[in-house]
Amino acid sequence: MGTALAPQRRERLGLLLAASTGVTFTIAAVADALAVRRARRRAAAPSAPPARHQERPAGGRPAGGRTDRRTPAPVTC
Repeated sequence: MGTALAPQRRERLGLLLAASTGVTFTIAAVADALAVRRARRRAAAPSAPPARHQERPAGGRPAGGRTDRRTPAPVTC
């Protein structure tokens, strides 16, 4: 009793190995292309401009009408 693979089974295993290798390389190539595309989009996207200091009107209140509710720091002499 030999344990050698039959020729038909060898053929089938060879085809399965080739097919799984092809599928693996295809999935890897697609994932790599998507990663490169995403990285290029991030690099090409304009960054947000830095926040500008808003000028306050003479009354001291911001233009939106909101009041600063924070407690001022105590003054020491």
